[in-house]
Amino acid sequence: MTLIAVMGIMVIFATALLAVAPTVQMEVQRDKELESIRRGEEVARAIEQYVIHYRGTKLPESIDDLLEGLPQGTKKRMILRPSAATDPLSEDGKWRLIEPEPQVIAAFAKRVQEYNNGLLPSSPSQLFDRWAVVIVNSVTDVDESDSTEPDPNYEVVTDNTPFIGVASQSRSRSIVTYYGIENHSKWIFTPLFRGSGTSRIIPPRQPTPSIITR
Repeated sequence: MTLIAVMGIMVIFATALLAVAPTVQMEVQRDKELESIRRGEEVARAIEQYVIHYRGTKLPESIDDLLEGLPQGTKKRMILRPSAATDPLSEDGKWRLIEPEPQVIAAFAKRVQEYNNGLLPSSPSQLFDRWAVVIVNSVTDVDESDSTEPDPNYEVVTDNTPFIGVASQSRSRSIVTYYGIENHSKWIFTPLFRGSGTSRIIPPRQPTPSIITR
């Protein structure tokens, strides 16, 4: 009888674990996505400082360029923490580098515009205008109706190319949305077109109110 009772308890315990597992998995994924957003935005701020330091004449060509910091007298001014150089959503931890190409960034710019009630936030400095103007002129021609599908212009470049932003290598649908976007590959972290209220939690079948504001 004792053995039967123990087995019964084990069955109940195993059933409870199975019921809780999806919720735990969702929470783990949610935390990874929020951390990816935090790190991605830190990379975007580092790119901004890098471009401003070189007066718009130079873009970083690798994450290492940002990690090395900027010359300040005889020392270096650090602009990116080592932890932010790693994407928690990518299998190898490397950020996908986003080149300043209109066809790549225009879709993201349009999502930012829609998220901010039709207004496309301006660039942080006139030094970014050389890229922003071309991208803005391409926004109206972009069809970005599905925020859940992977980026159609997805290309994995992680080094040796001038970049104006970063994105995850993950092509998965997200739990958290970033500017209303529900796919990791379409989240672009760039100093261009930064609005307010960037992410919110979207559980299955029922959205919840915004949880993060800028």
